[in-house]
Amino acid sequence: MAVCQARFVIVALLVILAGCATPQRVPDLAPPVYVPESTWQQVDRDIGAASAAARRPAENYARGSMKAWLTRVRQRTEADFIPWYTGYWTQQWLAIKVAWYKLSAGQEKDPAVERLAAYLQEQYQERVLGPVAREIDPDAVRGQATKLYVQLLGEQVQGIQRRYGVPLDQFDRRLKDIPAIVLPPPAAQRASLYQTVHALPISELPAYAALLARIREDVGGAGAGPSNARISPVAKRASEKLIARLAVSGGASAAAAAVGGVAGAVISLGAAGIGAMTHEKERPEMEAQLRESLNAALDDMWHSLMEDPATGAMAAVDHIAGQVEGSLIRTVVRPVVLEPVPQDLPLPGEPPRHDEDEEVQADDEQDGDEALTDDEGYPEE
Repeated sequence: MAVCQARFVIVALLVILAGCATPQRVPDLAPPVYVPESTWQQVDRDIGAASAAARRPAENYARGSMKAWLTRVRQRTEADFIPWYTGYWTQQWLAIKVAWYKLSAGQEKDPAVERLAAYLQEQYQERVLGPVAREIDPDAVRGQATKLYVQLLGEQVQGIQRRYGVPLDQFDRRLKDIPAIVLPPPAAQRASLYQTVHALPISELPAYAALLARIREDVGGAGAGPSNARISPVAKRASEKLIARLAVSGGASAAAAAVGGVAGAVISLGAAGIGAMTHEKERPEMEAQLRESLNAALDDMWHSLMEDPATGAMAAVDHIAGQVEGSLIRTVVRPVVLEPVPQDLPLPGEPPRHDEDEEVQADDEQDGDEALTDDEGYPEE
């Protein structure tokens, strides 16, 4: 009995040792899935279509937000800036400023018109554009429109991978080959479509932050750039009209009384106080002229903030969409290589062509036949 148990133990140990010694079987590696080129071309076309489709809701959002911005700017212009500028005491204060501008100008090339225009422009920024930007910031609209575009594009791109059953690793490699953000070096200012749609959130992608920073730099900073270019001519015209009106009105009144002394006498010569009754008669016309000029400037400003491809609300979206769709067009559209026409086939409208060797061979055979005929016809005597 003890011998049997010992044998059993020995056999068990041998089995265990044999099992340990047996090399572990390496699992069979599945061969990579082959994706036809025609499928990849369809994938590229669908990605381009997805980019165009994602752009439309982003543009609708940006356009709606910028229309709301324009409405608020018009409201604050009408309620704040126009009444302030055309007010009697504001005109008196501006008369004082014009006088001091002329006194301090000396030999400088900064005339009173330019300095007064700059002051009015600052007032418009403080009274209208600044408060509206705290409600609807054009820079923020640009960023939100871009995030919406990237979000929608990412959702549709995932559906394309499932639609065609392309292996995920191959599909991701395809996305990494498609540029989305292309800025000058360093390399961190570039991003592929894969990086762009997988960045959560997109604001943490260095290339995206660099893109928005470059657009803000082109704008002029904090959404105020276009306003400077559009409001400045209006402020300058208003300054010119004010100075011309002061020059012909005579008498400094409030300006001279406010300063007094020698300076007051100078102000009375350089500036003109406008009587309250006369001013109220002229005020409706002043308001109408200023309103017309500002409305035209605001329309131009809105068009720039919305439509400018380099600085508008869709500038970042247009950059990414342009890179993605442009790259896919170059990938899908391939040059057609035409096979050379065989020499033995005639072109349409041409008579059949024969090879020169065949013609020479045919002539030789014909000469041989003629010689043979001559020999047969004239036997030797």
